[in-house]
Amino acid sequence: MDRLMVLTGIIVEESTIFTLDELSRSCGKPAEWILALVDEGVIEPAGADPGHWQFSGRCLRRVRIAQRLEADLGLNLAGAALALDLLEEVELLRNRIAALEG
Repeated sequence: MDRLMVLTGIIVEESTIFTLDELSRSCGKPAEWILALVDEGVIEPAGADPGHWQFSGRCLRRVRIAQRLEADLGLNLAGAALALDLLEEVELLRNRIAALEG
């Protein structure tokens, strides 16, 4: 029997800015988890301290991917950080190849 899968999402531009609390609510994780992502270098906030941090839409994208890597593959945050860097490198290389072929 065929199953119907419905996917939902929100399109967020990279220029969109989130506070720590907004980012935490957006991904459904506690602020402490977001702080751990910052410590691992997964995301880089702008601002002097956590109370004034601002996160870009790119950070939200990286947080969501880190969540999936953690949940689906059982990676810890250090592993997710490495995997994210490698995924972005692959995307960059694919874009370069596409530009050369086009």
